[in-house]
Amino acid sequence: MSGRLIALFVFAHGLVFAQHEAVQRGRMLFVKNCSACHGDTGKGGRGPDVTTGQWKHGGSDESLLRNITKGIAGTQMPPIPLPDEDAKAVIAFMRSLTSKDEVITGNVEKGRELFRSAGCAGCHWFAGKGGIQGPDLTNVRARRKSAGVRKAMAAPLEVTTAGAVQGFTRYEDTFNIHLIDRQSKWRRLEKHNLQITKSTMPHAKVSGTDADDLVAFLLKAPMTGEAGEWKPAADFNVTFDRLKNSDAEPQNWLHYWGNFQGTHYSKLNQITPANVSNLRSVWTHQFGGNTIETTPVVVDGVMFVTGPLNNAAALDARTGRPIWTYTRQLPQVASHCTVMTNRGVAVLGDRVYLATLDTRLVALDAKSGNVIWDVEVDDYKKGFSITHAPLAIDGKIIVGVTSGECALTGFVDAFDARTGKKLWRVYSTPQPGDPARKTWQPESSADYGGAPTWMTGTYDPDTKTVFWTTGNPGPDYDGSVRLGDNLYACSVLAIDAGTGKLKWWFQFTPHDTHDWDGNQTPMLIDSVVRGKPRKLLVTAQRNAFYFVLDRVTGEFVAGKAFAKQTWARGLDDKGRPIVIPNTDPTPEGNYVCPDAAGATNWAAPSYDPATGYFLVSVHEACATYTSVTKDPKPGEGYTGGGQEIDAKVGHPGSIRALEATTGDVKWNYPIQIGNHATGVLGTGGNVVFAASNDGNLIALDAKTGRYLWHYYTGAAVITSPMSYAVNGKQYVALASQSALFVFALP
Repeated sequence: MSGRLIALFVFAHGLVFAQHEAVQRGRMLFVKNCSACHGDTGKGGRGPDVTTGQWKHGGSDESLLRNITKGIAGTQMPPIPLPDEDAKAVIAFMRSLTSKDEVITGNVEKGRELFRSAGCAGCHWFAGKGGIQGPDLTNVRARRKSAGVRKAMAAPLEVTTAGAVQGFTRYEDTFNIHLIDRQSKWRRLEKHNLQITKSTMPHAKVSGTDADDLVAFLLKAPMTGEAGEWKPAADFNVTFDRLKNSDAEPQNWLHYWGNFQGTHYSKLNQITPANVSNLRSVWTHQFGGNTIETTPVVVDGVMFVTGPLNNAAALDARTGRPIWTYTRQLPQVASHCTVMTNRGVAVLGDRVYLATLDTRLVALDAKSGNVIWDVEVDDYKKGFSITHAPLAIDGKIIVGVTSGECALTGFVDAFDARTGKKLWRVYSTPQPGDPARKTWQPESSADYGGAPTWMTGTYDPDTKTVFWTTGNPGPDYDGSVRLGDNLYACSVLAIDAGTGKLKWWFQFTPHDTHDWDGNQTPMLIDSVVRGKPRKLLVTAQRNAFYFVLDRVTGEFVAGKAFAKQTWARGLDDKGRPIVIPNTDPTPEGNYVCPDAAGATNWAAPSYDPATGYFLVSVHEACATYTSVTKDPKPGEGYTGGGQEIDAKVGHPGSIRALEATTGDVKWNYPIQIGNHATGVLGTGGNVVFAASNDGNLIALDAKTGRYLWHYYTGAAVITSPMSYAVNGKQYVALASQSALFVFALP
């Protein structure tokens, strides 16, 4: 035997020995940490059998590692605090328990044709196409081996007949049953008055080489395909015209902000100052996780919500019972560059669009939750993530990114709603060749300049303009390394929806050194200013100033402070803050109001057209800001300092009504703990719904701010209320920490 062959033999023998050692160590770790639920042999007990190689929550090494060390939300699987190397040894042992799978000998392309011709595609989804009556088979390879696929192919289908409806059960409890009928329409039925029978029907008979080909297709074919013609379902189609005229159907809540204009207002008027005290909690949905910041979207009695780790669900908006759920297997995202949450979805046609913490944009079938396409917005390994709801416009889905504290730069992307193809990108810091790059000194500091685009924008269909706001420049507190105004940070960008070209911009906080992101809602209203009709953009900013702009030209119209601030003498004639000297952070510290969380923040304000009031949750706090200089390293923390909250001042706050065209305060309702993340909802019944950080949903009189009612949810609130109606009954919904509460009159 040659020396080279001997070396290869020794190397291979070493690998086998190392694998054997890992399996044996994994066996001991499994018995110590896992056997109480899964049994010493892995065959199951309180927990499932893990010897089949068919793992419901992901079968890759990365998925198994995450499930072992982080636990599985919504199940009894807890996190097991093992070092990664120990967890990998447990995985090696688990894989050693799985039986050897059959060799897959079939022809993938013949199986693809058979999937269609044998009728499988009529019920089952694969790679973004097919029927929704049966389970989505796109990723069946992560759940089953070939033997399991063959067994499922041979098993009969269960058909449910409930009254005059026949279909396939997708959800059932003691009192209700949800079916998809033979026409792929949802049927939500109460069981107590129905005669329900269940029968079986065989699959199409597939055997021999045909079965081999079908198994090969399901387990080996690419899980993505070319987008075909898009024909939205006849019984679920949110057209662009519906989105554009969403105020005409107040029973629905079709946008994250309620409408394209971002007014976060409901015309529903069943709940009034006279009866609001009779509101009762009618159902609750538990998310299986904390830090819930979702604002639901409701379409024709179906509610779409998201959880903190990019799980999504469709719920019966009358009862809260699930219609479908989507769970994303997240990789290890850079949590120091983001917040681990998700704020909502967009709808267009019969699709639901979800942006994710691993910087993906996903199109889901609205009726089943099946994945139509899943595309990369950018590489999450750099430190990017997405936490906000996308914006759906005519044929396009618009998203931004979270990237502010990790020496990265923000951008706004547009994607084709049908195919997921990227159409354009607008950077929120000036690129080489842009004259605005001179507002960064040195100009290279713009390459690490932050300006994240982490909240949902608004849209003017008449001018086809997307309005998107940007966050603070980076580093947050050390302005010495990025002299100048630092465009386009802390700004609103007016973007041509067709081309991605920048029409105009307006900067709220030039050269921000206090982490006062400008990402607050760019609300669009039409009103009269000094006797002249104007198309306006209004916004209450984190820096404690309220701005009124002409949304066609970007011209400053009016503005003033709406909360306590000590950093500027006011706004000049162009809307630029008149900064008080020596208010920037220093190594020794400078005391400034407001604090970095801001006088308000990302949660929704509301515009009440009946009163002309801009309704906003106000947070009054001050802090000592310090700075430190460090070199930027993309993907690593790059704040350049910090703040210390003034404990004596605390966090007082209020719900405040401003005259929308001037910013004048019209009424004020104080709350114990102000919160930058609790939104406000105006309604046609002259009731304003708001929330407080201490867990209360609050109802106030829209005209006067007079207290009407409150409900204690039992946990902190960090999101915004919304309202919808089903069968003529008005509901109000609000998420609180780990659950969604829904209220209605008796």
